[in-house]
Amino acid sequence: MSTVIQTDEAIVPRLEAAAERVKRAHKAAAAVIFGQDVVIERTLITILSGGHALLIGVPGLAKTLLVDTLGRVLGLDAKRIQFTPDLMPSDIIGSEVLEETPGESRRSFRFIKGPIFTQLLMADEINRASPKTQSALLQAMQEHHVTVAGTRHDTPQPFHVLATQNPLEQEGTYPLPEAQLDRFLLEIDVTYPDLAAERRMLYATTGSEERHVESVLNAGELLSIQRLVRQIPVPDKVVEAILKLVRSARPGTGASADTDRFVAWGPGPRASQALMLAVRAKALIDGRLAPSIDDVIDLAEPVLKHRMALSFAARAEGEELGPLILRLAHAAE
Repeated sequence: MSTVIQTDEAIVPRLEAAAERVKRAHKAAAAVIFGQDVVIERTLITILSGGHALLIGVPGLAKTLLVDTLGRVLGLDAKRIQFTPDLMPSDIIGSEVLEETPGESRRSFRFIKGPIFTQLLMADEINRASPKTQSALLQAMQEHHVTVAGTRHDTPQPFHVLATQNPLEQEGTYPLPEAQLDRFLLEIDVTYPDLAAERRMLYATTGSEERHVESVLNAGELLSIQRLVRQIPVPDKVVEAILKLVRSARPGTGASADTDRFVAWGPGPRASQALMLAVRAKALIDGRLAPSIDDVIDLAEPVLKHRMALSFAARAEGEELGPLILRLAHAAE
């Protein structure tokens, strides 16, 4: 027992230093992206947890700017892919080309890496690509490498994908299967900014002054913080709340009458893992040494929303996933 206490005490200065750096990163991003503090925080939670996020929002809400800004703030190489129905897996992964050595009659294949080989990738409108192209990206997200002609090619470290979807236009799209949605740590709703934020945005973006993005971290420091997040102790009551919440969201288990009636299918164990990492990252962002049950309640919806589906009875009665998840989260306290 004494060893554990010594380890906890030794980690405190590192947590405090990391929390200060992350706070600066959040502030630097918020200085460029107005009115989206929750989106910035949850995206940082995703990255600090080592995961990927699905951003849901209409066009023009600074989703592309968010990726570009976070890339600069966190010192990561960032790229963007616009997904279209004719996009092929080789367009994002890369392909082999046949080369002839100058002065010799020898030919060989050389792999040219695609845009997926970056540290922070924006997959814009991922649901517009064919399932074959989607699965190529999602395989790399899960395994952090691709295999071409039998040769393995690792993605850079860290490697994070921020995919976007437009909730309004669904014609000509290929909705992501549930098994693939489960690969995303959080589903983040990007909403309209409030009046004050939009007023600031007007002055800041239509003037002649160029906005400067402060670089706070680099890739090596981010990897170190990600490892540190996994060492943050989680109180037993928080672990129990996570387990109770996730298990109560599964129909047919008798854990909740609302679930049995309103949920068609519920989250698997990956949801528990995602919530466990997310509450640790949120505690670090807030400058706390351990997560609380309030963190579980706050992050329940973005962790569970894309891992559940409403039943026909729920849709007929006008039930929505957000309020249902919130009720389950409060019941798990």
